[in-house]
Amino acid sequence: PEHLKNDADAIFKFNKAIIDATAPYCVAYKPNLAFYECFGIEGWTALEKTIKYLKQNYPDQFIIADAKRGDIGNTSAMYARSFFEHLDVDAITVAPYMGEDSISPFYGYEGKWVIVLGLTSNKGSHDFQLTEDADGTPLYQNVMSKVSSWGTSDNTMFVVGATQGKMFEEVRRVVPDKFLLVPGVGAQGGSLEEVARYGMTDDCGLLVNSSRGIIYASTGEDFATVAGQKAKELQVQMEQLLADKGII
Repeated sequence: PEHLKNDADAIFKFNKAIIDATAPYCVAYKPNLAFYECFGIEGWTALEKTIKYLKQNYPDQFIIADAKRGDIGNTSAMYARSFFEHLDVDAITVAPYMGEDSISPFYGYEGKWVIVLGLTSNKGSHDFQLTEDADGTPLYQNVMSKVSSWGTSDNTMFVVGATQGKMFEEVRRVVPDKFLLVPGVGAQGGSLEEVARYGMTDDCGLLVNSSRGIIYASTGEDFATVAGQKAKELQVQMEQLLADKGII
């Protein structure tokens, strides 16, 4: 918002206002690292302050570093150390393209979660993820199946974009008991109803994310109030879907 742009601590003040307005309606926050790293040390400092603020004031909130890391083992070990020791987040998103040794260092932390890119919400996801092998199995299914053998239902989630709709049925055949982190509801046009219909398990199994549709709902001085309203609207929809499933 314009009224914050010249503030020396604009990013953190924006985040703090968003958090205070939306915390009653959500269970997790997912800062996207690129939007902090682009500001250099100032952005990283704002990220650290945001995480500390969450831990001090909303300790039950699950914090995901949306970093999409993944590199050879010794490099991944440093990434894991950075996010799980220094920042002390609860989870990190990772890219599985380089294989097991690029992900295994993240599994070395008790109580932390590894969230692996599975079937993503972007347009280019079809370039590789839907490529089929000789048996007709899409690449994303082979990836999910393989990664599932590295982790457990207590430390591994998969990213599956809300825009994939009915394909959640296929995803659930491959990973019936894994939590799914589901971006793409809201600004990207994903359907919450379809996600619930095809992806929800008997005890939910979904962590649904809406970002731009909430934090950018207003660019005025009322941005936090409007963000809270949008978060509540989505929470009410989710609550109804849980009730329809008989979970609550």
